[in-house]
Amino acid sequence: MPPASILAMVWRGWRTGAVAGVAILAAICASGPEQPEVVRAASDLGPLPADRYTLTTQDYQRSQQASALLVRQCMADRGHRDFPLDPRLPSDPIVGTAVATDYGVLDPDTARRWGYGWDPALHPSPLPKGRRMTSAEYADWPACSADASRDLMRGINLTRDWLYAGRRAIEVDKAVEGDPRLRAAWDVWSRCVVAQGFTRYPDPVAAYTDTAWQRGSDGNTRHTQRERATAVADVTCKQRHHTAEVWHTVLAQKQAADIARHGDRYTAGLTALRTYRGHLDEVLRKLD
Repeated sequence: MPPASILAMVWRGWRTGAVAGVAILAAICASGPEQPEVVRAASDLGPLPADRYTLTTQDYQRSQQASALLVRQCMADRGHRDFPLDPRLPSDPIVGTAVATDYGVLDPDTARRWGYGWDPALHPSPLPKGRRMTSAEYADWPACSADASRDLMRGINLTRDWLYAGRRAIEVDKAVEGDPRLRAAWDVWSRCVVAQGFTRYPDPVAAYTDTAWQRGSDGNTRHTQRERATAVADVTCKQRHHTAEVWHTVLAQKQAADIARHGDRYTAGLTALRTYRGHLDEVLRKLD
């Protein structure tokens, strides 16, 4: 999976028996939504109940665009008439990219070629493309950035409603980690990986985030032979034992239960998200 701005939770599992995992897999096959025969991406597993309450990739991209337009307008008002939409800072910062793991690596072709990383040609540097700010521009830029944020977030209670689902995800994830069905599925997957001659990991994300892969500041790995071979064994075991399907089902059930338990708060969070999207629409319509 390519780098992402949203940091995924790092999961840790425990060992247990495999009976519960088999039971939930039977339930998936009997009554779950139709899924592709081979899962190659998290999207193949279908949506999750909390998805509608969270920012999408499109939301993020549109927010970046809207914020840049507001900042440029503000900078023009302060006398900086040719301020770029995507400016570089006076000096480049150290770039650290969070890596979204979801269910770990799922695609066998990616595992075979790139291990736990990705093709760098398909994911260019996240550094801004515009020219560097001048010292005078940089002096005014923080205030304009703050103004843009306030404009986009107006009418939204940041401490109570904003991204409520994201805050609840921490507790939901803890419940998922402790679910005996998932712990059983992880145990089966772990023993499968070991049987192929590789390191015993407690769960797939532990394999994905192993420091042995020596990720760089962009989040990508070295793609060594050992890394690629481990990733292939990882994916093979996931497909053989339907690990991602069990994981997805447990997560969906925990999310649905949490939404039912805190329905009013999720609804308020969704209202805040829709308000924010409305502000994005307004800015992009007027300034784009």
